[in-house]
Amino acid sequence: MPKFAQSQLLYVTRSALSLVGLLLIGCTPTGTVVSPSPETSRAAPGALLSVTDNQWYKESAAAVAETNKQAQRLALQAGSAKNIILFVGDGMGITTVTAARIFQGQQQGMSGEENSLSFGKFPFVGLSKTYNVDAQTADSAGTMTALVSGVKTNIGVIGLDENTRKGDCESAAGNQLFTALELAEIAGLSTGIVSTARITHATPAATYAKSADRDWENPSMMPAAAIASGCEDIASQLVNFERNLEARYPGIDVDGIEVALGGGRREFLPNDPAANSRDARSSVEGDRNDSRNLVQEWQALYPRGDYVIDQAGFDAVDSNSSENLLGLFNESEMRYEADRKNDLAGEPSLTQMTAKAIDILDNNEQGFLLMVEAGRIDHGHHANSAFAALSDTVELSHAVQAALDATSREDTLIIVTADHSHVFTMAGYPRRGNPILGKVVNVGSDKPALDDDGLPYTTLGYTNGLGFRDLGDESNADMAYYSKSLAGRQNLTAIDTQDRGFHQEVLVPLEGETHGGEDVAVYGIGPGAHLVTGSHEQSIVFHVMNHAGNLFERAAAVLK
Repeated sequence: MPKFAQSQLLYVTRSALSLVGLLLIGCTPTGTVVSPSPETSRAAPGALLSVTDNQWYKESAAAVAETNKQAQRLALQAGSAKNIILFVGDGMGITTVTAARIFQGQQQGMSGEENSLSFGKFPFVGLSKTYNVDAQTADSAGTMTALVSGVKTNIGVIGLDENTRKGDCESAAGNQLFTALELAEIAGLSTGIVSTARITHATPAATYAKSADRDWENPSMMPAAAIASGCEDIASQLVNFERNLEARYPGIDVDGIEVALGGGRREFLPNDPAANSRDARSSVEGDRNDSRNLVQEWQALYPRGDYVIDQAGFDAVDSNSSENLLGLFNESEMRYEADRKNDLAGEPSLTQMTAKAIDILDNNEQGFLLMVEAGRIDHGHHANSAFAALSDTVELSHAVQAALDATSREDTLIIVTADHSHVFTMAGYPRRGNPILGKVVNVGSDKPALDDDGLPYTTLGYTNGLGFRDLGDESNADMAYYSKSLAGRQNLTAIDTQDRGFHQEVLVPLEGETHGGEDVAVYGIGPGAHLVTGSHEQSIVFHVMNHAGNLFERAAAVLK
C-alpha cells in the first residue's frame, strides 16, 4: 500500500476509533466525563434500541458500514484500475445535483428529496476548488485542463500552463501539458471522448488539444497572426491527434483516439454548401475557411473506421468490429435531452453514446480511458432554464448507471465531477415534496408563499442572466436568447413555472447567466476512488486517475 494512502487510512481509522471511544465512555469532545445516574443507566438500553429501529438511522448506519468496507478493499487495490471513466457534468454545481435528484424523484412519483442520482450512491465524495490561476470564477477551458492534466492554468487556455497568455499563439511554446488521455494512449490503452457539446468545445478539447484560446475551434475563429505562427485549430488537432502526439514524443507509435462522439460538424467542414450533411440546418454548414474537409481527412487516416451523423448510423455500428468511431451529430451543439426528439435525423442520448463507447473501448485487453461530458447542463443554466439543466443532469445520471452496469467495480475507476458551478439557487422554505420547479409553498400551507410585494416566487432562481421567460412547451432552452434580458420580480401568479419553457427570474440582467465560483463535488467508485475524499485543488482529479491507472509510469516506460 502506498505510504500516503496508508497514512490516510490510519488517520481516518484512529479518528473513528477515538470518536467511538468517547461515545462509549460517555465523554464530551473536550474529555469531560459525564457520569450517568442509575435511572439514566437503567433506561438507556431501551431508549437506544428504539432509536436504532428508526429508518433514517438504519439507512445511514448501513451507508457507513458499506463505505468502510469499500475503503478497506479499495486501498489494497490502489494503482490497479484497468479502466478509467471520467464523467464531467459541465456546470453541475451542488445545487444542481440537489435539485436534479429531487426533480428525478418527483418524476418517479416520490416526494423527491429522498431520491439519489446514480453517482450520489458512490462511497467516496470530496470537494474541488475550481478557480483558475488568473480568475476567481473559472471557465471550462482552465478547469478541464486542471482535471485532465493535473495543473491549474489561466481562464480560456487549453492544455497549456499558466505561462501562456490567452490569445497569444507564440506564448504557448514550451508550455504544453500532457493529459491523462495522452498518457493512456502512449501506455497502450484505448481512449474515447463523448460530449453533448461540440466535440471541439473547451471541455472535450482539453483532453487532446493545446490552444492559447478556447475559441480557436476552426481557422475562421483564429487571428491571422496565430495561423502564421503555426498554431493549429482545435478540430484539426483532433483529426491529427495521433500524428501530433507521435511528433511530440519521438519514437512512440500510438493508434489514435478510438471513439469521439458529440456535436460540432461545422468545425470540420469547409465553408462550401457542397460539403453540407443531409440534415444541415444552415444553408452552408461548414465554417472552415481553409478549404479542408476534416471528415474526409479522418476517413483517409482511419479507413476501417465508422463516421456517423445520426441515430440510424450510430445504431448500425458494430461495437465488436469497429476500430475507430467518429460521430458528429449536429452542426453545433447536440440537442438538450428534453429537446432531443426534435432533431431532424435523430441523435443518440448521452447514455447510448456512453454505452457504445464502452462496448468499443473494452475490446482492448489492456484497458481504456473514457471522458464523458454532459455539456448541455451548462447551456441550460446560461439560458436560465432550470428545466433544461436538470433534465440533462438526470440524463448524466443514467449514463453513469450505464457505465456501472457495463464495467466491474474491481477494475474500473469511475469519477463524476463538474468543471465549475453556476449562480443557481434553491431557496425559501418549501414544504416536503413541493414541486422543485414550482412556486414555494411553505410548511403548513397549501397556498404559494408571497414576497413583501404580494407576489409568489419559485424555489429555484438565478443571480444573473437573461431572466424570466414564459415559452410554454418550448423544449429548446436556447430560444431564450431571441429576446432581451429582463431582471427583477415578475407576477407569476398565473404562470405555470413547471412548464419546460419557463425560465427563472434573475437579479442582475446579463446577455447570459454566468458561472459560479464555489467548490464542486467529486464522486468516486472503484480502485483508487478513496483518494477523492477531502477538499482539494481541482487538479487532484488527474492525480487520482494517474495513481489508479499508473498512467505516467506506464507511459514513461514506453518512452525509454
